[in-house]
Amino acid sequence: MRRIEIYRALRKHVKLSEKRSLSYEQNRTAMILGYIMVGFLVMYMMFIAVMLALIANSSDTEFSYELFYALAPIFITLDFYSRFIGQQTPSQLTKPYLLLPLPRYACVESFILSSIITPNNLLWMFLTVPYAIMSIVFSYGLWTAVAFVVSFQLLVVINSQNYMFWRTLATRSILWHIPPILIYGSLFLPWILNEDFDFFGSLGRWLSTGNPLAWLVALLVLVCFFLLNRRMQYHFTYADTTGTAEKNLRSVSEFRQLDRFGQIGEYIKLEIKSIMRNKNMRNSFLYSTIFTTILSLIIAYTDIYDGAYMSRFWIVYVFIINGAMLLSKIMGAEGNYIDCLMVHHENILQLLHAKYYFYCSLLLLPLLLMIPTVFMGKYTILMLISMAIFAAGPIYCSMMQMAVWNKQTIPLNSKLISRGNVETNWFAVIMELAVMFLPVILLSLLPLLFSETVTYIIMLVIGVVFIATRNLWIRNIYNRFMARRYSNMESFRATR
Repeated sequence: MRRIEIYRALRKHVKLSEKRSLSYEQNRTAMILGYIMVGFLVMYMMFIAVMLALIANSSDTEFSYELFYALAPIFITLDFYSRFIGQQTPSQLTKPYLLLPLPRYACVESFILSSIITPNNLLWMFLTVPYAIMSIVFSYGLWTAVAFVVSFQLLVVINSQNYMFWRTLATRSILWHIPPILIYGSLFLPWILNEDFDFFGSLGRWLSTGNPLAWLVALLVLVCFFLLNRRMQYHFTYADTTGTAEKNLRSVSEFRQLDRFGQIGEYIKLEIKSIMRNKNMRNSFLYSTIFTTILSLIIAYTDIYDGAYMSRFWIVYVFIINGAMLLSKIMGAEGNYIDCLMVHHENILQLLHAKYYFYCSLLLLPLLLMIPTVFMGKYTILMLISMAIFAAGPIYCSMMQMAVWNKQTIPLNSKLISRGNVETNWFAVIMELAVMFLPVILLSLLPLLFSETVTYIIMLVIGVVFIATRNLWIRNIYNRFMARRYSNMESFRATR
């Protein structure tokens, strides 16, 4: 069997595995929503291309492609970090094929090549092609315009391979996120230190004029990344599959101080120990906590979001982003041992109470980090407390509704092979969008009717009402979960 036939067969298997997935219908829902979002993204990119072309045509820049490449650090950085949303590494996909009598690197090569020729890499052509038509074709000729589009596309492909390299390392340790931050941050140093755009403009001129040496260097870099990823992906896939990775045993505290809370205390212990011991849960917790911390520090110690609207906008996300990201996956990890939880009466009810109390306690982190803004005059104590209470009230109440609808098991340690790690449906999408945008809308409309103080008092009262009635709505979630328990348990078992 020739390599090209192997690549085609593996590609066909991936498509069939997606269609045969138990969550195919839910993934189709997410796919439709994804197409809608991509449509909006394409329109934004074309709008940006037109704006840049108008600026280039009206400026004194000698070469239009130099102006575009001067902004390349922004485009390349956005491309790199946007890939975390959907691009998988080959090590996540090749495990089922390791026992087949195939050439050693055939599977890894197939998935690396798929990441190179994926249509997702072509999205940037909605930015480069309109710009080239408006600013380059009629001024410098068709060949220069084609060379400009192809050269930038080549940089995007190299960037995809760079992402694959660092993303694979980041699955081993969260510390591997630091080198990409330093690398992509250094791209902006010429701007910060000297306000110098000539370096990237020269790179654009070097590539867009069809210089053979420039193209040879770019292709050589791409080949090096391909060989490097080929070797590393195979090594890590083999290590994960055979269990040769080194394991360190850790001692964990018994958290005896939680014993006074009875069964709820035991489930709080379970939540804490699950985060400490299981890689997937630990990484999700760390990512959301780091994001909350960084956003809090930016708001507290910079003036980026000091405007009236922006301050109301971002204070919402400081308090809700951590719980919203984690509670959207509620019951997914418990799907690994859902049968044990169903043994005793009202186990799930106590578990839901424990999760609510645990994630409410996490609100202390942004509250403490935002205290300096009170002394700086950016926010008041009333604003911070009201947003924390509002997050613990209607926001967490809304997100915990997902306990009824999530029914796909999240692996605790192994990497995910499917595209989604939690069932995605229209209810989940609507709920997440509502949680992200309705508080901002509420904070924007209430000041039109009331003063700022009254606005935050209203938010505080709403939050207190939800917290005071937590036993009622948690019981309601439990009753609805139990009404669907057989279908949910069947799905949890099937997706382990």
